[in-house]
Amino acid sequence: MHQNGDGRMSNMLKSDALAAAYAHCEKLVRDEDDDRWRATLFAPAEARPHLFALYAFSNEVARVRAQASDPMPGEIRHQWWRDALAGEARGDASAHPVAAALLDTVARFHLPVKALIDLIDARTFDLYDDPMPSLAQLEGYCGETSSALMRLASLVIAKGEDPGGADAVGHAGVAYALVGLMRSLPWHARRGQVYVPKEILDRHGVTRDDIVAGRGGPGLVGALRDLRGVARLHLENYRAQAPHAKPVVIACAAAALAEPYINAMERRSDDPLRAVVELSPFRKMWSLWRGRI
Repeated sequence: MHQNGDGRMSNMLKSDALAAAYAHCEKLVRDEDDDRWRATLFAPAEARPHLFALYAFSNEVARVRAQASDPMPGEIRHQWWRDALAGEARGDASAHPVAAALLDTVARFHLPVKALIDLIDARTFDLYDDPMPSLAQLEGYCGETSSALMRLASLVIAKGEDPGGADAVGHAGVAYALVGLMRSLPWHARRGQVYVPKEILDRHGVTRDDIVAGRGGPGLVGALRDLRGVARLHLENYRAQAPHAKPVVIACAAAALAEPYINAMERRSDDPLRAVVELSPFRKMWSLWRGRI
């Protein structure tokens, strides 16, 4: 009897710790990723904690570059996440609130671990100052990060079942990621990173070094105009495949913000290295609501 009581107490403590882990994820997303936090409000209540776990994980991996003094510590941190997903992390991964919530979500919905590891591998690019060689490689990067996250979210919302729409999710994720990278250009350039593909920069006679030095000029304006066109094309491809299953629509909700962001960037396109493009909370919520299919 005493042993059963100890077991119940242990289960209660584990349950409390897991609830705290999910709460930590929600706060992290709310503080660091306002777009996805707002988009998640349109998801079923029972799915939200698990979506926050996915988005918090993505945020943790994305901000490794900002936290690491050089690429090697960043590589080590990425490997810790790979090991945690494989059940081989040093120490108890469950002691890390984001890892605990993520691993619980993966187990509950039988999510493909490979997609999460591929996301980490894609983010290795962030740790270095190498140029993005081509548009195809940039689209691949966006697919393995943003699109993959939306795809996993759709599986969660569908309670582990496949809701279909993988191609549509791919386009939505790439569009949203391209917009995010363009919005982040001033911050990335200051730390020596340029995600605009070299082939597009070459077409407009501007170099990575120009951008990092803060002298993008008309060439950068033209390159970003081209990239906005690519983002719009992916949005059109996503919409052309409608109607989508409800889990897909909800998982891709953040993509509804892509077009308003693009329009705002076009209004301030003359100084992309200094323009901070943002939407008001009301505009975000209106766009997310209207984006439902």
